[in-house]
Amino acid sequence: MRTRRASTTGSRTVAVLVVVWLLIGLAAAAQRNYFSGSDATCAKVGTVLVTIAVGPLNYVGANPKIDCEAPQPSR
Repeated sequence: MRTRRASTTGSRTVAVLVVVWLLIGLAAAAQRNYFSGSDATCAKVGTVLVTIAVGPLNYVGANPKIDCEAPQPSR
């Protein structure tokens, strides 16, 4: 029984840390005004997602940028 509780507590701790990590990344993206404007290009969406995933590393100098091109529709 004891190992089950430790396992559950550890899982909860990891889940809380992941949520806090992502919230810090979300705050960093908001501070960089990545959510303003209506142009949802591949590069902008990629940059926002990577910024959120990097989380607190944004505040120690990480500034991830994604450069991509989405396929164009055929004529």
